[in-house]
Amino acid sequence: MRRTLPLLVGLIATVGVAAPPATPYPVVRPGIVLRFPADHGAHPQFRTEWWYVTGWLKTDAGENLGFQVTFFRTRPPGNARNPSRFAPNQVLFAHAALSDPATGRLLHGERAARAGFGLAQARTGDADVAIRDWQMLRAKDGHWTTRVTADGFGLALDLQPTQPPLPQGRGGYSQKGPRPEEASYYYSIPHLRVTGQVMRGGRAVAVRGEAWLDREWSSNYLAPTAQGWDWTGLNFDDGSALMAFRIRRKGGGILWTGGSLRRADGTTTVFGPNDVAFRPLATWRSKATGATYPVAQELSVRVADRIQRWRLTPMFAAQELDARRSGLPVYWEGAVRTRGGRGYLELTGYDRALAM
Repeated sequence: MRRTLPLLVGLIATVGVAAPPATPYPVVRPGIVLRFPADHGAHPQFRTEWWYVTGWLKTDAGENLGFQVTFFRTRPPGNARNPSRFAPNQVLFAHAALSDPATGRLLHGERAARAGFGLAQARTGDADVAIRDWQMLRAKDGHWTTRVTADGFGLALDLQPTQPPLPQGRGGYSQKGPRPEEASYYYSIPHLRVTGQVMRGGRAVAVRGEAWLDREWSSNYLAPTAQGWDWTGLNFDDGSALMAFRIRRKGGGILWTGGSLRRADGTTTVFGPNDVAFRPLATWRSKATGATYPVAQELSVRVADRIQRWRLTPMFAAQELDARRSGLPVYWEGAVRTRGGRGYLELTGYDRALAM
């Protein structure tokens, strides 16, 4: 659900923009018809969007690794008619991370730049997002590639879809709060077959594995009363795929839930606001930020009037991504195992409430 976090204020400060008049952003409404390949590409009129891929990798030696690559695009408030090439009409930033049990900690890096000048781009028409040497691209034959180089690690991965896109919510309209406009346009591509290389310890290691890709764009993602969210995307060994989330309320309680289960035969159940529950089983407290995260959880979903449950167990506990040095948020983004599958768990708003 990738995830965009309280970026706007930090990014505007980063690029040095004075507070301009309010920008009229498009409103997310029901009734969308997703169109491909165009919806793989950018939607620059909306306030924010992301291209988010996470997955499990295995080396030839049998070691398990987790990875995350996320590109964000945001349209800061301002005068779109400003003719200056230096006007920050679009700003991009990216996070990448490697979960390596051999180190017991998350390796991560960030990039940020305004669009243009050959530094950064988020093209329309198909996926082609880049910040300097970091890139996520969809080729004409349908496979995706991502390339990042950070301090202590690098990723050069090819991601081949094995299933069609999975529209989330009502045909791609995914509500995130009680008001209809508190929503995003959202689809996933589960069960991506991954091959490539991971750079770690100064050498390239061949890897293979499976990944999950999320695409969301929105102008009004969270209700003012929202604290943050818990989200998971799970690839199961039988070919089924599950996404579930809850939006937590400031002061306690649950504001909204949602998600979907697509079975191996392609039939899909869409979860309503009372069909998903997360129950914490174990917590981990970050020494760096002081945030305490429920890193092991029991996920319950209602399918055909029956409750199905999965236990989500982290690859290891210390998978917090702390991007405060670049003015960006703190959140937990971790590889998790479950019965019959594996995926990722994202926990936001545990350091402080999100302000999007």
